[in-house]
Amino acid sequence: MELVYERRGAGAGAPLVLLHGVGHHWQAWEPVLDLVAEQRDVFALDFPGFGASPMFAEGIRVHPGLLADVVQEFCAELGLVRPHVAGNSMGGLVALLLGQRGVVSSVTALSPAGLWTDRERAWAFRVLRTCRGAARVTPPGVVARLAESGVARTLLTGMIYGRPAARSASAVVAEVRALREATGFDVALRVGREFRFSGVVPADVPVTVAWGDRDRVLSRRQGLRARELAPQARLVELPGCGHVPMSDDPELVASVLLRGSAGESVSTSAL
Repeated sequence: MELVYERRGAGAGAPLVLLHGVGHHWQAWEPVLDLVAEQRDVFALDFPGFGASPMFAEGIRVHPGLLADVVQEFCAELGLVRPHVAGNSMGGLVALLLGQRGVVSSVTALSPAGLWTDRERAWAFRVLRTCRGAARVTPPGVVARLAESGVARTLLTGMIYGRPAARSASAVVAEVRALREATGFDVALRVGREFRFSGVVPADVPVTVAWGDRDRVLSRRQGLRARELAPQARLVELPGCGHVPMSDDPELVASVLLRGSAGESVSTSAL
């Protein structure tokens, strides 16, 4: 598929592919892109049906493995051999699947999906559907006016971010639009309802799993289960960060991405 993507830091270092979560777009990584691009050749892409990338053709059975296939083919087309990969939420799950295949040099997963119990998954989907419903019924002009207020930004995105009032109005407007227009949203949740990550990531693939201590979508205790799937995994807490931590603390998240993609220990409190 022709995926829309943003590239930063060409020639700066080893390739690092960034994968966003459900209802988001590559711009979710904007707060950390330039920081990471100082040392990595960074590719942030839109999954099919999200952002500006087209949805899969009708009749194609979508599943998490297919998303991993798409990313793997994307890398092959660009000549990226065993790149480092990092993902958030749904993107974190796909990153772990790619690590399981042994086709990437390292995995950094920020609040990855798929480590949940049935109850935890049901809660996460309820939150996401509520956010999606609000995005679809609120007129764009109203969103733009609300986004000018820090209090309103908290009401709009407080379940997703740890520090929602600190985000820019333009970022809030853009992501509400991305959530409203995401043609892949319902399919992603339908697929996720039947999926739980299993198997083992090979020991020679470094894995970092990081979780915000203000994550209200997927509780950080889910990160502890990563050790069952990747005993080599380093578990990292992101203080003050929510489910999408990149804008809550860009410097910290950039450090986690750089250290994780270098196979280094991360000097942050463990989960």
